[in-house]
Amino acid sequence: MKNEKIKEITNKAIEQLIAALNEGRSETLTSYLSAMAKFHRYSLRNIMLIATQKPTATYVAGFHAWHKLGRFVKKGEKGILIIAPVVRRKETTEAQQPEMTDERSVVAFRGAYVFDITQTDGQPLPEIANVQGDPNDNLARLKTLVAEQSIALEYSEDIAPARGTSAGGKITLLPAQAPAEEFATLVHELAHEMLHRDNRRNGTSKRVRETEAEAVSFVVCNSIGLETGTAAQDYIQLYEGDAKLLTESLDRIQQTANRILTAISPEHPAPPA
Repeated sequence: MKNEKIKEITNKAIEQLIAALNEGRSETLTSYLSAMAKFHRYSLRNIMLIATQKPTATYVAGFHAWHKLGRFVKKGEKGILIIAPVVRRKETTEAQQPEMTDERSVVAFRGAYVFDITQTDGQPLPEIANVQGDPNDNLARLKTLVAEQSIALEYSEDIAPARGTSAGGKITLLPAQAPAEEFATLVHELAHEMLHRDNRRNGTSKRVRETEAEAVSFVVCNSIGLETGTAAQDYIQLYEGDAKLLTESLDRIQQTANRILTAISPEHPAPPA
């Protein structure tokens, strides 16, 4: 693939992503955020309680919260004990008339039970869209590029629910991903390694870094013919990224995407199977 062709494909893909971001949240992301809002954020004490009783827990919620999500606790499942606050509205008096206000205060604590998603059945939780298709030999060539950059590539289920992580010279992927999703995740993490492992990291926010990495992934996936749907748009907006943020990083995104696409072009041999 010649450099001029790569640049043309890259520019077109970025234009598509900018347009998608300007359209706002997709239905997929809206449904996902609505579901996630039903999961409470727990204190460190409760996180430790959950981890002690069920180390493999990922998503936990109360019996009624699961019901609202269209899921039901399986018969015979043992709840995970946490400490929940008892909250009451404050009472005030004005002109001798007692009245309840909207202000609330914690008056006590009590034991309550939550259940992990693995303890429930029912409707699947909404998920961020996935990349679809077949990367063919591009995945093998991408792994060669990672190795050529002296970056270690490992697989571990310990990073779940994350699909991938990068840590300055090492990329870890969640095993058993579909080839297209593994390709997209690997490009995303490689973009972090290429863009955010120098002094610039300290001068950028997480939303900037995630926008840049996912934009690179979108461009590369789009360029080799994978079906991205709303995956990149949803991911970027999940981190509160937008089109303005993306356009401010265009040069770096284009250069990084072009570098990856050039390196994984068929002229670069894939490793033997």
